[in-house]
Parts: sequence; C-alpha cells; structure tokens
Amino acid sequence: MSPDYQLQDKVYVVTGGGSGMGRDVSLALAGAGAKVVIGNRSPAAGAAVVEEIRALGGEARFLATDVTQPADCAALVALAVERYGRLDGAFNNAGLQRDFHDLHDTPLEDLSDIIDINLKGVLYMMKYETAALLQSGGGSIVNNASIFGLKAMPQTANYVASKHGIVGATRAAALDYAQRAIRVNAVCPGPVKTPSYDRVTGGDEEMYAGGVPMHRIARPHEITAAVLWLLSPLSSYVTGTALSVDGGMSAE
Repeated sequence: MSPDYQLQDKVYVVTGGGSGMGRDVSLALAGAGAKVVIGNRSPAAGAAVVEEIRALGGEARFLATDVTQPADCAALVALAVERYGRLDGAFNNAGLQRDFHDLHDTPLEDLSDIIDINLKGVLYMMKYETAALLQSGGGSIVNNASIFGLKAMPQTANYVASKHGIVGATRAAALDYAQRAIRVNAVCPGPVKTPSYDRVTGGDEEMYAGGVPMHRIARPHEITAAVLWLLSPLSSYVTGTALSVDGGMSAE
C-alpha cells in the first residue's frame, strides 16, 4: 500500500521535471493527488510528462523554463499561483553535469554553466517560491543537491562547488523562514539510474556501484520517496537538513 503523504489538492512546482528524478517526482506528486507545475528546458520532454499525468487522471501544467533566467523562474511560480490560486511547495531539481576534468583543464564554459544552472538556478527559484509561499501561508521546498554536496570527488570541482552551495543555501534559507511556516530541505542522492547517469556512464550500472556501500545504484523511486516525505506534512519538524539518500556513501 502506498504511503499517504497528505498531498491531495496541494500545488507544487518541479524544475527539471521532464526526465530523471524530476519526472519521477512529478508523476508521484500527481499520483498522490497534488497539482504539478513542471518547468523544463526541453518543451517536448516537459509536455510529455504533463500528458502522462493527465492520462492517469492527474492535474498538471508545463512552462518552458531556463532556470538561469530569473524571469523564467518568476514566470513558472506565477503560473502555479495564477492557475491554482496558491503554492504549497517545490522540488528544485534542474541540474547539469559535464565531463570530468582537473580544474586547470576545465573549460570556462563548464565552470560558468554548472554554477549558473545548479546553484544560481536554485537561488532564483527559491527567491520566487518563498515569496509565493509567504502569501499562501507556508509550505515546503526541497532542493536536489547530491552526495557531492557533502563530500568531494576528483575532477569535479565546479560540480562539487555547486552542490555544496545548494546545501549551504538550503540551510541558510531554512533559518530565514523557520518561524514563517516555510521549511527548506535538500536531498543528497548518490548515483541514480537516470538518463543523466546513463550519459555519463554509457549505461553501465556497475561503473559506480563499487563505490557505494550497498554495492548498487539507486532507482528514481527511492529518491522520490524521500522528496515526497520532505514536501509533505509528515516531516513537519524537519527543516535545514541535507538528507543523504546514498546507499551509505556519506557514512564512509
């Protein structure tokens, strides 16, 4: 039996909702009775998820969104409020990973793009989400960080910096709104079977499994369960946390 996350008729924004963890969370939110407003850079991918949700009897909207553009972030939140009258929370999931390089060999474009999308995109979204949540009387934000928001890995200085930044921004924002009914948390997944993972590994599920104490990579639904719990009233006393969902990696 599926858990009752108490999300019926609540309204959530999901960035990067067209694939991977964003898609899985969007479908799960809709399946729990929530209304989902999806932002994604690829219109085709985002619209396809909306059609999936509607085919299953759920309620969703899509807006092409580039989280590096503050106006796009503002418009996505505004769509949720205009269409459904309120905002109850968000999963800030849009992110980017590029090829591995020592820092001196990292292309300048990669340094800029990863910080712009992974970190500044989350800050822009939270700016507009918190304003809407204050108007709605509170809610919950979950930011998708990474195990590499808590530890480091060689040849990924820009990525590690962006994910550490998300964890820091999450904790600081949680303090800003702790007495105003807005909770802000992060999830820190280890390797997860997503299209992004497959691009990096060529689809080899064992490439990173040996570095995980559980000796396997995660499936999206295992991350989604943590996200829905943090978004839901079931986690009402949890804010400012960076929840590891990593098969034990952060314990090493």
